[in-house]
Amino acid sequence: MERERYSSGAPWEPLAGYSRAVRAGPTIFVAGTTCAGTDAYEQAIGAMRKIEEILREAGASLEHVVQTRIYVTNIKDFESVARAHRETFDRIKPASTLVQVCALVLPELLVEIEAVAVI
Repeated sequence: MERERYSSGAPWEPLAGYSRAVRAGPTIFVAGTTCAGTDAYEQAIGAMRKIEEILREAGASLEHVVQTRIYVTNIKDFESVARAHRETFDRIKPASTLVQVCALVLPELLVEIEAVAVI
């Protein structure tokens, strides 16, 4: 199957050898996405906006998202991150997982989000 790769230009992509998103047939896989911000809610909203942008570049939209995976460094941020997810996906309601991890690549990052979309 042919793959189309999409880059966000983030410095991590060439360093680790990955693409921000890969489209394989009708499915688009979006790599873990982060965003700087003052708190977990702001970071989650920013990450979802970045996901929306790369999906648009790949010919999709948030409406096509069927699954999200959310990683937080503090489970106490669940409510604020869940609110950001609800505000973004309330009508869409993808399958979703939220788990706590011990750390992300930078200490100031609190949230990382992956998505899978099917066109």
